[in-house]
Amino acid sequence: MNTTPQPRRGSRLRAAIGFTGVLALFGCASTPPAPTASLQEARHAIATADQAEAGRYAPGDLSDARANLASAESAVTANSMITAQRLAQESTADAELATAKTADIKANAVNDEMKHSTATLSDEMQRNSGDTQ
Repeated sequence: MNTTPQPRRGSRLRAAIGFTGVLALFGCASTPPAPTASLQEARHAIATADQAEAGRYAPGDLSDARANLASAESAVTANSMITAQRLAQESTADAELATAKTADIKANAVNDEMKHSTATLSDEMQRNSGDTQ
């Protein structure tokens, strides 16, 4: 009879699972990567808002977008990647809001101008039709 204790297969499996669990915990505890794509998206959204003249029509929202982007970049420097991600997304949302408000204001101005032109044309037509009677 063999008296040398044989390691049980179940204890090896438990040890492997435990080791894998420890590795997973360390993997989760590491700093996430910088939100490069979100930062780039925020920069692009701000550039789009600038091209749409949001600085003229929605300066508060555009200013908020720039401030959130600066804060996001500072958070990256401070190794606070989750905060940086959130701030970059807020920056993008603020810039897109500024762009949308700008488009709305411009569209309303065009609409008002068209209404004025239509009214003027209508007045002219009534005057001209009154002259022929």
